[in-house]
Amino acid sequence: MSIRIENARIIDGTGSPAIPGCVRVEDGVITHVGPNAPEADQTIDAQGRVVCPGFIDTHSHSDLVVMEDPFIWPKIRQGVTTEILGQDGISMAPLPKRHIPAWRKNLSGLEGESETLDWTWETTDGYLARLEQSGAGTNLCYLAPHGNVRMEAMGLDDRQANPGDLKLLQAVLRRELEAGAFGLSTGLIYPPCTYADKAEMEALCSVAAEFGRPLVIHQRSEADTILESMAEVLDIARNTGVHVHFSHFKICGKYNADKFEPVLGLLDRAADQGLRVTIDQYPYVAGSTMLGAILPPWAHAGGTDKLLERLADENSRARMLRDIRQGIPGWDNFVAFAGVDGIFVTSTRTKANADAIGKTLVQLGEMRGKPPLEAALDLLLQEENAVGMVDFYGLEEHVKAIMARPEMNVCTDGLLGGTPHPRTYGAFPRVLGKYVREEQVMPLETAIRKMTGKPAETFHIEKRGLLKPGYHADIVLLAPDTVRDKGTYTEPRQHPTGIDLVMVNGAVLHGPTAPDTPTPSGHVLRLGR
Repeated sequence: MSIRIENARIIDGTGSPAIPGCVRVEDGVITHVGPNAPEADQTIDAQGRVVCPGFIDTHSHSDLVVMEDPFIWPKIRQGVTTEILGQDGISMAPLPKRHIPAWRKNLSGLEGESETLDWTWETTDGYLARLEQSGAGTNLCYLAPHGNVRMEAMGLDDRQANPGDLKLLQAVLRRELEAGAFGLSTGLIYPPCTYADKAEMEALCSVAAEFGRPLVIHQRSEADTILESMAEVLDIARNTGVHVHFSHFKICGKYNADKFEPVLGLLDRAADQGLRVTIDQYPYVAGSTMLGAILPPWAHAGGTDKLLERLADENSRARMLRDIRQGIPGWDNFVAFAGVDGIFVTSTRTKANADAIGKTLVQLGEMRGKPPLEAALDLLLQEENAVGMVDFYGLEEHVKAIMARPEMNVCTDGLLGGTPHPRTYGAFPRVLGKYVREEQVMPLETAIRKMTGKPAETFHIEKRGLLKPGYHADIVLLAPDTVRDKGTYTEPRQHPTGIDLVMVNGAVLHGPTAPDTPTPSGHVLRLGR
């Protein structure tokens, strides 16, 4: 099967200026880019619209959902053709059978829950094999999650790794990278990752560097101690040679605005010193994660069952409230930087508390007749920690400044449950509409490079991210004059305008010529395989 897209404005993902011409695809591979393409079985008239590579989402949380439905339409409809799973150190594999019950609860706030899966894949190789069997709508890459690796090697306890633990951690990570994981991820605000010291991170990063794969990191602090946090990460890079990729780069708390220029200065110095540092960003001033992140790290020690015991214990609960109100040095306190009026509940595990969805913690407290934080702790206990949230943390001028950085590429960080953050449906079109067309933060060619060629280079995704003969035919047709996100924080489940066609490996999944019942055309990618 061959397809020719003609009368196009071609933006190839390299950052080069747009050119007029055609793109021809045959059997899932690009065969021609430029003028005078050979005839094809099917012709699509671009009518002067932009044809570009499919977008690569470098921070995705589709890990569980894609096992039950290969088509993640909020991603496909915004032009995403490749997703990188396994983020924040908390994902689906490795998962030893003895830890399945506890890990399902720990995972549910980010990835959701499933009663239809048997959860017995055990390793990255097993998880990716399941995805290969079930099929994928987009291409899927996977990062080896630090939390899962630590769970297999050390359990879920709050303790430092001893020399024997470090060797076991390295062995587990090496096995997962050999299975095709594209890097190591960690989320140093999430248990059990948060219990790791610098020595543990360096031991793991030395393995990642040995394989030439990045550390993808939600750093210890994006708020009050962000400078110290970044210094730690950059020191790890110096000591191990690992390529560092900062996840969803930002500064939390408007009162931390004075740290912004020093933060950018650390990035500049890292570049001057020859360190390989990249970042991704979603284009919003609010974030989204599990509501349990408002609790101090000690509350999570031992896993979700221990957390629930502490939430039910009067003395432990009083200590949690005291720590949230007073803070702990080095801990990112979401309540401090977003406020109880800036944190919204987005999802719950049961219908019993579905009335909390869309409410701030202040409104939740009013509904329950309790102070906001006590109502939040009640909700976490009742829902067994499976609660999502949106938190408003930042400044618009910081979003634009980070977006213009040479290290930056676009991501969604999209959670799929409940009433999700609007980034799940609109991150990429928001950049193209709001920040490129309306605010002119960067040229269209630069923005598309940050969505395609640059992330492909960062994560060593071969033969994707460019419109180039011999590359896989992941292609987007967009209307630059109308492309825009539509979702809001109250009504996020709205597909964008201006993304007119999406093709994955030569198969049209979205657009006028897409079949009513598409066949999964994505590939499960394994680096080094």
